[in-house]
Amino acid sequence: MTSTVPNAVQHTDAAAPPITMFGPDFPYAYDDFLAHPAGLGQIPATEHGQEVAVIGGGLSGIIAAYELMKMGLKPVVYEADQIGGRLRTVGFDGCDGDLTAEMGAMRFPPSSTALQHYIDLVGLETRPFPNPLSPATPSTVVDLKGESHYAETIDDLPQVYRDVAEAWNACLEEGADFSDMNRALRERDVPRIREIWAQLVERLDNQTFYGFLCESEAFKSFRHREIFGQVGFGTGGWDTDFPHSILEILRVVYTEADDHHRGIVGGSQQLPLRLWDREPQKIVHWPLGTSLSSLHGGEPRGAVTRLTRTAGNRITVTDATGDIRTFRAAVFTGQSWLLLSKIDCDDALFPIDHWTAMERTHYMESSKLFVPVDRPFWLDKDELTGRDTMSMTLTDRMTRGTYLLDEGPDRPAVICLSYTWCDDSLKWLPLSPKERMDVMLKSLGEIYPNVDIRSHIIGNPVTVSWENEPYFMGAFKANLPGHYRYQRRLFTHFMQDDLPEDKRGLFLAGDDISWTAGWAEGAVQTALNAVWGVMHQFGGATDATNPGPGDVFDEIAPVELPED
Repeated sequence: MTSTVPNAVQHTDAAAPPITMFGPDFPYAYDDFLAHPAGLGQIPATEHGQEVAVIGGGLSGIIAAYELMKMGLKPVVYEADQIGGRLRTVGFDGCDGDLTAEMGAMRFPPSSTALQHYIDLVGLETRPFPNPLSPATPSTVVDLKGESHYAETIDDLPQVYRDVAEAWNACLEEGADFSDMNRALRERDVPRIREIWAQLVERLDNQTFYGFLCESEAFKSFRHREIFGQVGFGTGGWDTDFPHSILEILRVVYTEADDHHRGIVGGSQQLPLRLWDREPQKIVHWPLGTSLSSLHGGEPRGAVTRLTRTAGNRITVTDATGDIRTFRAAVFTGQSWLLLSKIDCDDALFPIDHWTAMERTHYMESSKLFVPVDRPFWLDKDELTGRDTMSMTLTDRMTRGTYLLDEGPDRPAVICLSYTWCDDSLKWLPLSPKERMDVMLKSLGEIYPNVDIRSHIIGNPVTVSWENEPYFMGAFKANLPGHYRYQRRLFTHFMQDDLPEDKRGLFLAGDDISWTAGWAEGAVQTALNAVWGVMHQFGGATDATNPGPGDVFDEIAPVELPED
């Protein structure tokens, strides 16, 4: 297939690369951009050493800071809590330090190709994540309405579950040209991607996920829609997404973001932490041995409390210590709601339409609870049935999804007793960690009456409700119907030549700015957009052989829907 985009590598069908989360809204090959020997671009030598504020030390902020440092700029990273953001890995008090829990991001699809660049760069290993019915999962139990079914593959489930899977496939084919778009993405056929997606955006922007199902002949059965919502396929049930825009769901399934997940051995937070300490071998202006850590004396600056525009179109940042610094450019990577509440902001920071888009951003809630156990006892075989004692569990009970994570048969292990979203997450919010654990064990005890899970627990639970975290106020963005225009404004904000001069210089990044919120890949992509924006702001440019996202923007810009 051919493409008019200079950055897009041409592939034959026989050598097609793995599918990538580079589309369909903005089909730019970020993985090719990162892999190119020419690098991401250069700034004039007269600008070397100039400070750039990077607000937020999550994955997006650390990647933006790392790449700006390599160009010869001096990133000044502000972080209110800890490096990593929602790549948060924690241990258990009194337990082996190797025993960890992923409170945020814990599973990453192969289509996260830009993310994989950085995973490889810092030498991290990945392994298959035990999703329901995946090859990495010995067994799965589906428990609905008090009836449990044990399965090692989907063929072990009753026919109705296979009917639901087939209905979902048919629904995608009928209503969203699934095979055609999936093929175009895999082959990086940019013109075809844009042709299909333009029609779908115009037709489906106002449609909910549930409404999309209801319009399909394949899902005319309420029972099938109910089962699909409660257990789904891939990572589990889909019903918490039912009120959201169907476009959000299509982005996930087209790019196979919900399949073949892998976890990072030792925990995902290692990625931003290793980038923080990494001393790049190809670096401009700074001496070899320079790292983000060394530029900051080991620690980022603290929380930002105030952001203003000052004379000369500068961005002035006040932190929690009262320190005030002024920058020619800044990158904001925190969740956008922080600009509405936790940080005192000038209205002049952004055009009014961008403020509106941030105010309309819809975040999903999410809760998890983990416990450490003495060993992976769930692999013991039941003497009567020959089945695993306990399985990865999908249920309509309070726990919804239970994941079993082990490091080997004779080593301590971890159970994620519950992973829930939206209303299911809010049900846990008033409860203490112990109260949460007790309710979860009661629910699981009704599914596994002969299994004493509590007797294997060797430490206190760890839990999180992201909607209650003061610097997040939610887990991740999920657009509602009609929100496409808002998301387009936020994603394209790094293209600032058409903005008034007094609205330039502050760049938005982070997964909620991306088209694929909730996926680390979106954080990486928007960080690279912001790096391009800052480089352009300082009069820099990419190499002609490796055009950046801003260089090809006009050719592949996201669909623009009318405002009237």
